[in-house]
Amino acid sequence: MPQPLSRDQAWTLLQEWVEETSLRRHCLAVEASMRAYAVRGGEDEELWGVTGLLHDADYERHPDLETGHPRVILKELADRDAPPEMLDAIAGHAPYMGVPRKTPLARTLFAVDELSGFVMACAKVRPQGIHGLTPKSVKKKLKTASFAAAVDRGDIVLGAEELGVDPDEHMTVVIAALEPLAVELGIDGQPAAA
Repeated sequence: MPQPLSRDQAWTLLQEWVEETSLRRHCLAVEASMRAYAVRGGEDEELWGVTGLLHDADYERHPDLETGHPRVILKELADRDAPPEMLDAIAGHAPYMGVPRKTPLARTLFAVDELSGFVMACAKVRPQGIHGLTPKSVKKKLKTASFAAAVDRGDIVLGAEELGVDPDEHMTVVIAALEPLAVELGIDGQPAAA
């Protein structure tokens, strides 16, 4: 039976393929959100985490959506005998690929991808970073089209719908997943003035 890469193998691959700090942080955030949902649903935490960590591994080198991302990482993972559900989830997180999200793994990856990035953007503009961030604050920022304009709001809404979770609950899970990594993700906030 195909085995996912270990977390160490996946991290090594990500470091080889991604030099940009912001993309590495995004991948780490999605990994954390995936692990949180895996634990919550009694799923394979390692498989879900590695899927999240590597979902955008080819984006820096191959950003062309017609021929590149996520096809290059899919080929690499297939060559490494990754489980089909991992490949389907990574393909399904890119709507333009036309791959239906049939599994909990695929639906969760799609649901946490844009939201993880958006939560990080919200945290970066707060003096206290992610600490104390609430779904109410995230929703307020979602209504400001100019804030983190590259984030697809429709995908955030659709992701929660496909998962079958309340949007506030979904945001709470993602915020809680990212908070322990605040320093590593650069969302720890500014030190308080003495």
